[in-house]
Amino acid sequence: MARLPIRLYRAGLGPLFGKRLLLLQHTGRLTGLRRQVVLEVVAHERYDDGLSWTVASGFGPAAAWYQNLRHSPRTTVQYGNRRYTATAHFLSPEDGGAIMARYAPEHPRLVRRLCSFMGFEVDGSEAAYRHAGQRIPFVRLEAPPERHPA
Repeated sequence: MARLPIRLYRAGLGPLFGKRLLLLQHTGRLTGLRRQVVLEVVAHERYDDGLSWTVASGFGPAAAWYQNLRHSPRTTVQYGNRRYTATAHFLSPEDGGAIMARYAPEHPRLVRRLCSFMGFEVDGSEAAYRHAGQRIPFVRLEAPPERHPA
């Protein structure tokens, strides 16, 4: 069941997820095999005809996809039905705090569940979300104009 979103992307049904999810392809750091994971998009931006997506590692820095991107930051992102070549940039704890403080009011239930799952106590205040966001690894996936679509 957990792999169902990947199957839907493979079947060309990525647009069903709207702008909330993306399919990340990454290379296993030990096996060298291509891996896939569906991640929630925390922020999506357009800049000088380039694109970027910010995602969070809900399982912390131990998540396989996160470690694989650390080892090999070049990746492919499928957003809707389009594929993009992207590079992973790992954000600072301060940036993560700012992102979480902006994201929490827009998605309060989801953020409360994520924080609870990760063992963070939050009281609903901006300061609490900012503190939690400083402890969650965030990654910005950037697809420059000359590299998209792939």
